[in-house]
Amino acid sequence: MVPLRDNNPTRIVPFVTYALVAINIAVFVYELSLGDQLEAFFRVWAVVPRELTASFSGQPTGLPFPAWVTLITSQFLHGGFLHVAGNMLFLWIFGNNVEDKLGHVKFLIFYLACGILAGLSQWFFSAYSVVPSLGASGAIAGVMGAYILRFPQAEILTLVPLGFFMWTFRVPAFFFLGFWFAQQALYSFASLSVPTNVGMQSGGIAYWAHAGGFVFGAVLGPLLGLFDDKSNDY
Repeated sequence: MVPLRDNNPTRIVPFVTYALVAINIAVFVYELSLGDQLEAFFRVWAVVPRELTASFSGQPTGLPFPAWVTLITSQFLHGGFLHVAGNMLFLWIFGNNVEDKLGHVKFLIFYLACGILAGLSQWFFSAYSVVPSLGASGAIAGVMGAYILRFPQAEILTLVPLGFFMWTFRVPAFFFLGFWFAQQALYSFASLSVPTNVGMQSGGIAYWAHAGGFVFGAVLGPLLGLFDDKSNDY
């Protein structure tokens, strides 16, 4: 299933959401110019769990800055066209409404905090992995966690391929995002026993970051005022 858009008009111009989308795309375009140097670039700016573990233990790393900085910089890196396109689509769909409720400054703080906590969630279960972890997925999962609390009945127009035909359905956000979270949580637990199939150790998808980001988003959103303005309920 691919969400196309929700039917809730935003009350403000979500320029933080737009800026985040623009920055992510600009960084990806820069990545395309690196050629053979891309892997080295990821080794510096993406989260390498073993380096982060060493830094937390007070051991030296090969980075020119504290390893925790990569918990932020990694949020703006992507490994391919589908990776960045999928993440930016979800950010554009869900970010504007959450930004409307939190306000610009708090939304930016919320977004980056969710990304950091999502990265730490994945690190906790892969503390000695040498595979770089990157992408905005954890932060965007946090946005989705806040969205499902604030707009559980919002309908999401969803495109579903059925053979040679494409069908559209309107699915309540509660069911769409609830299914997504359950899937990420299931894969997260599966990665503990099948490390060669899923999980960061195998270079696959960082499901713990997705699940962790979603949970932290659901927690941080209300703390930052997600429900303060009741007049804008949809």
